Formats: sequence, structure tokens, C-alpha cells
Amino acid sequence: MNIGILLKEGPYNHQAADTAYKFAEAAIAKGHKVDAIFLYNDGVINATKLGDPPQDDRNIAARWTELSQKHGVEVLACIAASKRRGINDDVMIEGGEITGLGTLTDIAIRNDRLLTFGD
Repeated sequence: MNIGILLKEGPYNHQAADTAYKFAEAAIAKGHKVDAIFLYNDGVINATKLGDPPQDDRNIAARWTELSQKHGVEVLACIAASKRRGINDDVMIEGGEITGLGTLTDIAIRNDRLLTFGD
């Protein structure tokens, strides 16, 4: 099954980012293809390299980078949501890309399922 993910919450103030990541990992381990993660609203903060969590905490941005590099998952941030939060290409994680909201429609069309994490 081909799966797209929509993540609408920031990395440390809500469980949605952790749940989306763990879901993606589990789906891939079961042989499904996770095509793309589309970040919207505060979700765009997940794909910035500006965070510097303590050593004993999880590094959510690094998790998305690894998922992208290891499994070819696109990590896409909504341009409007990014601009509202001062995020540009310079601060995106490796493998992350800023794109238009129309890309979310493409993800929904080309995949069997689109799962949403966050409010």
C-alpha cells in the first residue's frame, strides 16, 4: 500500500510528530511505501534544523532526515505555513523541501491512503 502523511503539529508541543514518525517506521517495516510527509500549520517546524534538543531528548528533525535518506520519503513543507513562521530553504533539513499546497492534493491522489496527524 502507498501511504501519504499529513502532519499538522509542531515537534515538541504535541504527540502528533512522534506518532506520525513511528507510524511511518512501522508501515515501512511491514512492506508499505510511505511516499511523502506533508507538513502543514505548525508541522512545518518539524523540518527545520534550527532546533537543538538536549542529548537525552529525541531529535525529531533528525528522524525526518533519516527517514528521507534511508527510505526515500519526501519531506515537504507548505510554503504559506513556512513563510508565516519565518522558515525558508536555508533552515530546512537535508531532504526537506518547501512546496505549494497543491502538492498535498497530488499526494492524496497518487497514494492509496492519506493519514492526518494533529488537529
